[in-house]
Amino acid sequence: MPDTPRGLTRLAFGADYNPEQWPENVWREDMALMREAGVTMVSVGIFSWALLEPEPGAHDFGWLDRLLDLLHENGVRADLGTPTVCPPAWFYREHPEALPVTREGVRLSFGSRGAICHNSPAYRAAAADITERLARRYADHPALALWHVHNEYGVPVSACYCDTCAAAFRVWLGERYGSVDAVNEAWGTAFWGQRYGGLDQIDPPRLTPTACNPAQQLDYRRFADAAMRGNFVRERDILHRLAPGVPVTTNFMTALSQCDSVDYWAWGREVDLVTNDHYLITDGRRTHVNLAMAADLTRSVAGGRPWLLLEHSTSGVNWQPRNPAKAPGQMARNSLAHVARGSEGAMFFQWRQSRRGAEKFHSAMVPHAGTDSRVWREVVELGADIGALADVRGTRTEADVAVVWDWQSWWAQNLEWRPSEDHDPRERADTAYEALYDRHLTVDFAAPEADLSAYPLVVVPALYLATREAGDNLRAYVENGGTLVVSYFSGIVDEHDAVHDGPHPGALRDVLGLTVEEFSPLLPGQAVRLAPAPGAAAAAELGGDVWTEFVVPRGAEAVWEYADGLVAGRPAVTRHRLGRGTAWYVSTRLDAAGLDAVLDLACADAGVARRTGLPRDVEVVRRAGDSGRYVFAINHTAADAEVPLEGAGTELLGGGRVDGPLAVPAGAVRIVRLDG
Repeated sequence: MPDTPRGLTRLAFGADYNPEQWPENVWREDMALMREAGVTMVSVGIFSWALLEPEPGAHDFGWLDRLLDLLHENGVRADLGTPTVCPPAWFYREHPEALPVTREGVRLSFGSRGAICHNSPAYRAAAADITERLARRYADHPALALWHVHNEYGVPVSACYCDTCAAAFRVWLGERYGSVDAVNEAWGTAFWGQRYGGLDQIDPPRLTPTACNPAQQLDYRRFADAAMRGNFVRERDILHRLAPGVPVTTNFMTALSQCDSVDYWAWGREVDLVTNDHYLITDGRRTHVNLAMAADLTRSVAGGRPWLLLEHSTSGVNWQPRNPAKAPGQMARNSLAHVARGSEGAMFFQWRQSRRGAEKFHSAMVPHAGTDSRVWREVVELGADIGALADVRGTRTEADVAVVWDWQSWWAQNLEWRPSEDHDPRERADTAYEALYDRHLTVDFAAPEADLSAYPLVVVPALYLATREAGDNLRAYVENGGTLVVSYFSGIVDEHDAVHDGPHPGALRDVLGLTVEEFSPLLPGQAVRLAPAPGAAAAAELGGDVWTEFVVPRGAEAVWEYADGLVAGRPAVTRHRLGRGTAWYVSTRLDAAGLDAVLDLACADAGVARRTGLPRDVEVVRRAGDSGRYVFAINHTAADAEVPLEGAGTELLGGGRVDGPLAVPAGAVRIVRLDG
């Protein structure tokens, strides 16, 4: 199956288009504005089930026929949605059991979006029916470029706890484990007398008086994710059968914590083209770093292949506590940063800003202010820039190092009754990524059991759940010459949230060359000092907080020791030479400066040089392929900068020749196609 939108010869530029919110005389105006902006593709029909099927079995495709014809006449491709994220009101009147039930036993109501029990037979049948009707009608429409199934699976509801789901969960357990005895063993039901005599006795992990069985909760997360994915596959297979040659996708939200219920490693194997939605989280942090992280993670889910940014915002959003506008030029920097890291275009939510509904204050390509506005002028300028980058299509982003990332480990980590609620695995991942970003290194993400041999350095910021296979994989990586950096509270439990036999860190103790006798989390406000170990390469004293451990070297050497606290005199940061490689372990939460000091030594082991001559927040990323080699330089600062180039080339946004350092003005983006 193709993995690029059918008939699209340039980078995708456009937005979610919801013309059903407007009278048809506005559509002609939209077409003229799309041509002015350089729009190449729009997403349509995503929330249109109630219009396509206003009554059970009564269908109205006339408006969609006219819309797709109009798009084709104006040279705009269509990413056509199956509208299965929002069944109509009549459907819920007939099938109230299809509304999801919360863990607390409350059945949610119609009136928002995504209110779906993914195990409902009625929902599955209705979703398959509308999908098949769309496929039969539009498979050969000349505007059709891409199928867009559902919308943002897992947002806002991923798991339902109704009786239908309970029955489906029992079937899933039977298929996964084969017998109730195997379930009892995996879940450790001997604890608290939870043993089951048959699968029919098992319910979802509904609200309990105190902490619910963690292994049961973990399996339910897997089951709920598999149910959503099964519904996607069901629609995808209909589209593949009836519209061969048109790729099928669904929009991911890879790096947003609001969508941590989805295991995107599994989902990435099911779509023809990986697409992603990304919105800036304006909580005071450097938003462009999280953007880069999301783009790198999405590219990694795509297996390194090009992917597509299907949604982001032209300016402010509407769903955060505070929603500031983007600064002048920030829209272009955001969009082109995604392209630098592998996206085959930049799409927005949405085309025309809504006048009604929950998202009326969410920015759009055509804002409430109309075309005499800063946003529109920047949209038109960005469209021209995107249009100049057609040759970048199909090239791949070049990465330097890898970070291990695992959604299922996070599911387990974030359950109740862990040693410290102050340990946030996502914070460690963000901090590790930011440290590598500030070294001007481009990151691939990898699953714990993936092939890591291409990377000289691999960072494991938080891997509480690590299978034996993952441990063996990381050990083989180091033995074969890799350099590994592992953060605390990693390798502790297996896939059933059972503590590995023997001392901590379980699956990782051999590769790290140490054991941990005991965790010693710190109280709020407490901190520890780390002093260089005698004879070690470390030079400066470091500081840690949140977490400490009683570390016992078993082949590893101490590089920093705890200088105070309950663990004073114990190793804090260790280095283990194993085979042809090296494994580092950090047993406390270091700040950015401390982590950078450890990475200095680990990068020296890995032969990864710090890129000098690049100011902080000047981003340099490379793409390469049959059409050439490209350097993207993005200046997120208020000062002009220079970027060294490894040769001469042509600047694509300005058309001038470059031979020597590349001048990148404050807030600007420069893209060079290198000669040769």
